[in-house]
Amino acid sequence: MIELYTEATPNGFKATILLEELGLPYTVHHIKIMKGEQFNPGFVKINPNAKIPAIVDTDTDTTVFESSAVMIYLAEKAGRLYPENPGERIEVLQWLMFQTGNLGPMIGQANVFMYLFPEKIPSVIERYQTESNRLLGVLNDRLADREYLSGSYSIADIANWSWARIHAMPGLDVKDKPHLQRWIDVIGERDAVAKGITIPMTLEEMIASLAGG
Repeated sequence: MIELYTEATPNGFKATILLEELGLPYTVHHIKIMKGEQFNPGFVKINPNAKIPAIVDTDTDTTVFESSAVMIYLAEKAGRLYPENPGERIEVLQWLMFQTGNLGPMIGQANVFMYLFPEKIPSVIERYQTESNRLLGVLNDRLADREYLSGSYSIADIANWSWARIHAMPGLDVKDKPHLQRWIDVIGERDAVAKGITIPMTLEEMIASLAGG
């Protein structure tokens, strides 16, 4: 059994989408990060960096934190969505790292400075918007002649989709990126994806709760 500690964020949805795709049994523990629950001692024992998602695999007594590490662990456990062939595997891995080191941090910081930072700094917001838009363009170019980022559908697609889908939040659009839009639409139609982005709640529900809705 997988014990999943998560919240309704793009990184959290990386884990829930993958668990739904793989059909692995799991139990959800909702860590309400805007209330600071990630700093509770019990969770810090699981992830010393106090970030979601994190998992405990009770079958093997294994704890894993960092969203992409969680994805690799789960995919290897199930033997799906992360190819065994070394050449194919490194191709998936590099696009997974593209999200981890680039797309996620840039869109994430754009959102922080637009919505959570106490003062609006236009030059800083523009910096993160510009880089986020460039990275979305990299994905669009990659998808110009292929259905998915690396051969068949994989953890790399799930990871990047979880962030690319929220491009409108930091004020971006993908009207000039038709290949990216096609990919966003196709993946969003998958049953496991549609369910995964509702656990533990939708991003929209979390935002509404912060606004007192």
